[in-house]
Amino acid sequence: MVESARRRVVICALLLFACALGLACVPRAALAADETAQAQADSAVDEQAGFGLNGFTRYMRGAQRAVDGVDIGYRFPVPEGATVTVINTPQSIWVHVEAQAAAAAGFDADDAKDTNALIALIKQLDETHSRGGTVLADEDKPWHVTTDADVIEGACRYVFALEMGESRYTAVQPAEIPAGSTPAEAAEAAGLDLGDAVLWVDDAELVAADEVVREAAPTWMDRLYEFFCGMDYRPFWVSLKTSAVALAVTFVLGLVAAWKTMGTSSRLKGLLDSVFTIPMVLPPTVCGFLLLLVFGQSTPVGRWLIDHGIALVFTWPAAVISAIVVSFPLMYRTALGAFEGLDAQMLDAARTLGWSEGRIFRQLMLPLAWPSIAAGTVLAFARAMGEFGCTLFFAGNYAGETQTIPIAIYFQWMSGNTDVALFWVIVVILFSFLVILFINIYTARSQRYRTRGMAGASARVRTREAASAHGDGLEEHGGDALRIDREALAELLLGDEDAGRG
Repeated sequence: MVESARRRVVICALLLFACALGLACVPRAALAADETAQAQADSAVDEQAGFGLNGFTRYMRGAQRAVDGVDIGYRFPVPEGATVTVINTPQSIWVHVEAQAAAAAGFDADDAKDTNALIALIKQLDETHSRGGTVLADEDKPWHVTTDADVIEGACRYVFALEMGESRYTAVQPAEIPAGSTPAEAAEAAGLDLGDAVLWVDDAELVAADEVVREAAPTWMDRLYEFFCGMDYRPFWVSLKTSAVALAVTFVLGLVAAWKTMGTSSRLKGLLDSVFTIPMVLPPTVCGFLLLLVFGQSTPVGRWLIDHGIALVFTWPAAVISAIVVSFPLMYRTALGAFEGLDAQMLDAARTLGWSEGRIFRQLMLPLAWPSIAAGTVLAFARAMGEFGCTLFFAGNYAGETQTIPIAIYFQWMSGNTDVALFWVIVVILFSFLVILFINIYTARSQRYRTRGMAGASARVRTREAASAHGDGLEEHGGDALRIDREALAELLLGDEDAGRG
């Protein structure tokens, strides 16, 4: 009754935990359902001001290359149809609005209410397009709204909507360009780095409120369906495949290393133990860097492998090697502790019966130490699943090949996909919870069986002692005691059938 009650409690706890995780996995946007029409992801509208923005785009970097053989300075492309350009400079933020588009949208650049409304729309869209980086809303700089074709700030000139052929550009040039000189030559002569004069550029189309592109707001079920259907699940399969292969290698190497280390001399044992354990205390990035040094193209090992058609760096085998390196110490230390906890006299008794070391390892050490070995196996698998630094350093980040769940979490967050990163975080938490639960259940079950076995053995010993108390007193001379020890040892080492024949 008590055991069944405990099982029901565990099942209920698991169900509640799964429900909480399911709610946490729902994208935040999915819970904000709205049945009315809304602006698209790259659009925003201010109904009270009467205008809005379409086609918002953010450019983090420009280019210094000439356009059709003409040097126009450090340039950013202007998307087709864009009539608003935002330049974030080190000193201030400039907003250029084309006069014709402003008149058509009912925007007055000299009206503080209109400029404040436009700035609010720009901040809103800039934050959604920041990809986790710095946003205009956090910049403590003055804002300037202008309809002029260019403005000068410090030693730089910012040119808006500069037409070159069939394209338009936003260009950064030196404020003074000598006759017969190009912007690049003038910047070099003045010691200017034009790329440092602009942090990023935003572009959008200013339109009237009724021209803002809108779409029907999806329900939370639609958002949830779209989220999970659009999810890239390859990091999970890469992690699972990598961890499974790494575990197969780690399991064998860990057991053999623990067995061999246990039988060595004290000095050599300390050295081997330090070598096998050091990956557990080193930062994962250090392990990855060392692997990169060993197998890189500039090392003898790396060149030898490449000459024989084997490329390891930034491949899936590199991810497997990284997982093996970081998970091996857990398997090794757990197995070594289990083997050292065995009764040395029992192992010596098996040797006196003629058992080889291999047979002692297979038929005696492994069965008795199996509960601890199983726990170490699960921990090693979980460690391989959670590896980040070593894998990123040695195997890189290639979707569908080396991108594991931890790497996906980092790069999804860096890209601004917080909902996807949160989903993988919940997956890792759930997996870790199941690993710990399995270890606890398995350990408790093993302890329960051990307790029952020891209780049975104790009962058999008490029965034999009671029977010998009514015997002929041979136990005083050690005869009956010696017979009991032999029977117990034969039962342990040879099994019940062989014991009966003995």
